Amino acid sequence: MVRIEQKLKTRQNLVDAAIKLSGEHGFSALSLREVTKEAGLTPAAFYRHFHDMEELGLAMVDEVGHGLRQLLRKARKNVDKEGSAVRGSVESFIEYITANANLFRVLQGERQGSSGAFRKALFAEMNRFIEEVTEDLERGSMLLNQPLQDADLAAEAIIAVAFTVGGEVIDLPKHRRKELSERLIKEIKMILRGAKATKKS
Repeated sequence: MVRIEQKLKTRQNLVDAAIKLSGEHGFSALSLREVTKEAGLTPAAFYRHFHDMEELGLAMVDEVGHGLRQLLRKARKNVDKEGSAVRGSVESFIEYITANANLFRVLQGERQGSSGAFRKALFAEMNRFIEEVTEDLERGSMLLNQPLQDADLAAEAIIAVAFTVGGEVIDLPKHRRKELSERLIKEIKMILRGAKATKKS
């Protein structure tokens, strides 16, 4: 049991090292030696956990996406007085990405670079975000009896705006984040209003 736990810990150290270095320099620029040095391991130890850097990258993307999805699922349960989960979701999203800037930079920065498999994994994570938000929008519109036209397109627009603003937030001083959060809340609500306004009669 102890050996299994140690193996998992070593694997996690490699993933954490890759996330940290990717946030600073980009995953596509990393070498195996840089990652193992950051993790305090030898290159030989690396191959006991991953076949190559691409496999490490896929594990890293999976961890980044899973962590953010879990957080947003919890955040979306915080519904305000107007019956909206927008504010709770945005505030949790901003808090998460500022506390985990390197994780977010991985999602942001590698969509145009790196290997084909890595890019495909990143886009798959983005699609999972869109699917979950689509389900939330459809569920919410049914509860409020306010059907949306093309909930999937509204969800795609929300994710695009959130990730764009998120990219600005991580480099801002703390006192400016509230301002950007309020802007993102307004933009998402505008998207939702637009989706309702275009409903066919």
